Amino acid sequence: MFDQHYAWLVWSLMLLAIWLAVYFFLRNQESRKEMLRVSLWTSLLGATEPLFVPEYWSPPSLFDLALRTGFDIESFLFSFGIGGLAVVIYENFFPTLHEAMSDEERRHSRHRYHFWALVSGPIIFVLLLIFTDWNHIYSASVALVGAGLFTRYCRPDLKNKMFVSAIIFIGLYFIYFLTLTILYPGYVEQVWNLSAISGILIFGVPIEELIFALSFGFYWPSVYEHLKWYRIKVT
Repeated sequence: MFDQHYAWLVWSLMLLAIWLAVYFFLRNQESRKEMLRVSLWTSLLGATEPLFVPEYWSPPSLFDLALRTGFDIESFLFSFGIGGLAVVIYENFFPTLHEAMSDEERRHSRHRYHFWALVSGPIIFVLLLIFTDWNHIYSASVALVGAGLFTRYCRPDLKNKMFVSAIIFIGLYFIYFLTLTILYPGYVEQVWNLSAISGILIFGVPIEELIFALSFGFYWPSVYEHLKWYRIKVT
């Protein structure tokens, strides 16, 4: 339907448009600050793209960077977008306030693992890269779930935000992905390395994308509060 060479760019820019709409819709400045900060940090995940090209997919990209170098501009835009959206998606449906945890709360025995919970995701991912031959999309998803469960243990007060965010995020991501299949029929079959993964498509969407969205939506919404020692209060 449209030039597929620019599909990855168009799709990433669509996500940025959604990001901007959500950002300006947020009711309080703290949530906006949270969204922007997490997006900026999450954008760095775009640097992991060489791990996925071509093992997971091989998207035509701006200046053909992905196919020539493994890196591409679109990955940084996409990572920026999903990071901020995942972390505040709960707050769009349930307006919340952030409150600093007291010193007494921070001394709870669960928080002795605070640091390890924060770094557990990268550690699990690297270990899976070294000791398994899994496609990296599976390693990433397992690492996110593992980090989420670790966080759930340390910060049980965030469990509602984590589980609800996971459900909302996978639903919205599925709808978002459908725009790609509608605008660019056959794009998934041409770009995703389906022979290296399950090959299962749900309405044209690789099941691995949905697994990643669910695991990302489960863990990422807890990052800001966990790192900053904040708890949330639904208003």
